[in-house]
Amino acid sequence: MDKNKSLKFEFTKGFIKENPVLCLLLGTCPTLAVTTGAMNAIGMGIAATLVLIGSNAVISLLRRFIPDSVRIPAYITVIAGFVTIVQLLVKAFMPSIDQALGIFLPLIVVNCIILGRAEMYASKNSVLFSTIDGLGMGVGFTAAMLCMGIIRELFGSGSVFGLTLLPESIFTPITIFILPAGGFFVFGILIALSNSLQHGKLSKKEFGCENCPSAAACSKISEKKCDTGKDGGK
Repeated sequence: MDKNKSLKFEFTKGFIKENPVLCLLLGTCPTLAVTTGAMNAIGMGIAATLVLIGSNAVISLLRRFIPDSVRIPAYITVIAGFVTIVQLLVKAFMPSIDQALGIFLPLIVVNCIILGRAEMYASKNSVLFSTIDGLGMGVGFTAAMLCMGIIRELFGSGSVFGLTLLPESIFTPITIFILPAGGFFVFGILIALSNSLQHGKLSKKEFGCENCPSAAACSKISEKKCDTGKDGGK
């Protein structure tokens, strides 16, 4: 029963609580670059998700055999292998998506989300949990990009997935939404919304003074004036 709960948590944590884009602020370069359209966002999200699942599983499987001194080069080699497979599949079956994503598809190799999950999770957990973690993080990454893509495409061109929803007779496209400035604007709005869904502030229980790197030198703790400290909270 506990195992099922843990698997559920590992899958869902990437949606909001540890969303790689909106919470951890990883992978922002492709997020801002390719979300001018919803279809591009889905293409990049699915590609990154497949790489996440595959690399997490293989790295977890080999974690006991990879020496610490070469772990990062080894992880990048595994990730590069999966990126190559995904890129070839996209080129073969979805050439329009490959052309739209351009250089950002092969650059998944150096995406901080992929390498970060390999280093922080897959190298320390079982194959099953690492695979679920990769799937959950990939879904969260895809969802965040899709939200950005829909908003930017809708207000920037009046359409979503190429289908006109706001005809020019009733709506004048706001071009800035499909420009870099519009990407940063929508990105900030979604981050604020994500924070709001998490009650707008960090949990005192998770981020109290005991976890602060400056706790030893903090005068408020020693004087018992800190609201989140172990003594001050009494």
